[in-house]
Amino acid sequence: MFIRIVKMSFEADKVEAFLQNFEEVKQHIRNYPGNRFLELYRDKANPTVFFTYSYWENENDLENYRNSELFKEVWSFTKKLFRDKPEAWSVDRLVTLD
Repeated sequence: MFIRIVKMSFEADKVEAFLQNFEEVKQHIRNYPGNRFLELYRDKANPTVFFTYSYWENENDLENYRNSELFKEVWSFTKKLFRDKPEAWSVDRLVTLD
């Protein structure tokens, strides 16, 4: 399992556009080959900061998505809304407690 976390900071007047677009594309991203999980989080202290949290079967699946037309469309729309440069982390899960 390959886990990816992306932090995105938006201009305040662009948040609604991001949320509307995410609503339209979220199922396409989630159903992309190799994607096993997708969540969107909003920072409690700063409502213009969001995080995506996704599970991929492996790193190649994420790279295939990042090279896809779907990603190019989503990213070209989203990057115009940013206030700051996005940050991304690829992490290994060490412990899960239910």
